[in-house]
Amino acid sequence: MRHIPALRGVRLGEATTLVDLLFDGGLITAIESAAPREAWGAADVDGRGLLAMPTFINAHAHVDKSWLGLPWQSYGGEGGTDGRIRHERARRDELGIPSVERTREVLRAFVEHGTTAMRTHVDVDLGVGLRGIEAVREAVAEWEGALHAEIVAFPQDGVLRRDGVAALLGKAIEAGAEHVGGLDPAGIDRDPVGQLDILLGISAEHGCGVDIHLHDGAELGAFQMELIIDRAEKLGLHGKVNFAHGFAIAQVAAARRRDLLQAMGALGMTFTTVAPLRMEQLQLHEFDVAGVPFAFGTDGIRDLWAPYGTGDTLGIAWQYARASSIVRDEDLQRVADIATRSAARFVGREVHDLVVGAPADVVVLDAEHEMDALVRVPRRELVIGAGRLLFSAYA
Repeated sequence: MRHIPALRGVRLGEATTLVDLLFDGGLITAIESAAPREAWGAADVDGRGLLAMPTFINAHAHVDKSWLGLPWQSYGGEGGTDGRIRHERARRDELGIPSVERTREVLRAFVEHGTTAMRTHVDVDLGVGLRGIEAVREAVAEWEGALHAEIVAFPQDGVLRRDGVAALLGKAIEAGAEHVGGLDPAGIDRDPVGQLDILLGISAEHGCGVDIHLHDGAELGAFQMELIIDRAEKLGLHGKVNFAHGFAIAQVAAARRRDLLQAMGALGMTFTTVAPLRMEQLQLHEFDVAGVPFAFGTDGIRDLWAPYGTGDTLGIAWQYARASSIVRDEDLQRVADIATRSAARFVGREVHDLVVGAPADVVVLDAEHEMDALVRVPRRELVIGAGRLLFSAYA
């Protein structure tokens, strides 16, 4: 991991001409026509005429929960959200979850797949307290500012069904977590009003974001969305609320979805999706018309919930596009943007793009353009974060 002053000879977008990206202080300071090789500095990096893109943003991760790097762990326990919660609680300690070591493996996988910025949910409960958040921060700090992570204090075991969790969430926010999380107010806590009053109250008090896992589907999920919209409006939480998963929005009738999305758009609400194959996907055009942004995430990576996951956010974008039957150029490019530029707001950035003044976060791939990169998901050749070379396939 070393500072580099310039990435030489790359292509941007659909252009065929080569440019150089110049870096300083972790930012892109200039984009110039490619200089001849004899003008390069000794520390410059050769882009080999390949495509450069902004790095991928993982807007829904669980970097504290993985067994990546350990021997294979067979799937056990019961299915369903509550069954997986119980299984995880029973086995996490023996696997060192949470810990710096386990988080370190996940971050390495993210980097190798071209992700340098993320929003990660980190478990906060009576068993781990705030240890998970501390471990994640320490693991991220090992990258010396080259990785950016926002933390969601996540009550994986529910908010109300165990006394003391709500207070822990408040402490996590006071200690610097950027968002307070929630989980199925009806399906897990069986008290949607009670859970939401606590979570949105924390947001109103501290000014933090709210990021709620909402697996409850169809009308049950839509009802909870209405409760969240109502409380967010009354508390003035514009731009503070994100729905993680939010399966219900894709399952209700089109007219019902339109009304919900319009209300959400008026309040600056957002969604994150992991593009689950068994579910209806978020409707690209309907979300855009309503002004409700969404972003992609990898969810868990080889954890006690499932053995799947590689840490590849571009792979999730591909999965979404394929499952949504997206084929037109403008829509393919829109999906590529969602995986990169458009997700800036999900990690607290004003801009995440290959423009002067933006963070020097660049991924280089062997692709014709970004649409080609999306549909082929090629190997990441180079990954740069804050102007540092983090990964090279040539090393």
